[in-house]
Amino acid sequence: MQVAIAEAELAAAHDDVPIGAVVVRDGEILARGHNRREVDRDPTAHAEVLVLRDAARRLDSWRLDGCTLWVTLEPCTMCAGALVLARLPQLVFGADDPKAGAVGALWDVPRDPRLNHRVEVVRGVEAERCGELLRTFFAARRRRR
Repeated sequence: MQVAIAEAELAAAHDDVPIGAVVVRDGEILARGHNRREVDRDPTAHAEVLVLRDAARRLDSWRLDGCTLWVTLEPCTMCAGALVLARLPQLVFGADDPKAGAVGALWDVPRDPRLNHRVEVVRGVEAERCGELLRTFFAARRRRR
């Protein structure tokens, strides 16, 4: 999670919401990244989507068998759906997202029994630190207005 937090800090440096993510398999980091919506002018440039794409390229497979995604914030519906579609076995996230979270807050996409794949979920890892990054970022943004 420390690597994901470092990535989140990089996102904040270019005024993107500070969310970082890492894909790991067998103890090796396959991909790491952070939100790039502002930089790329791309609404889909969430940290999770970017690292899933990078890991798939590196593995030369859309199936991310044996991989774990570590991310600083509970994924949204788009990202939670991408986890299922990538057949990701495990998700570890930091802070809950009561406004847009799709891994227990508003929905539970990765564990929905109606889907053809379910993701094991571990939540709350470094939750306070991950949440503080977001609180600090949005407080600073409100002060600039």
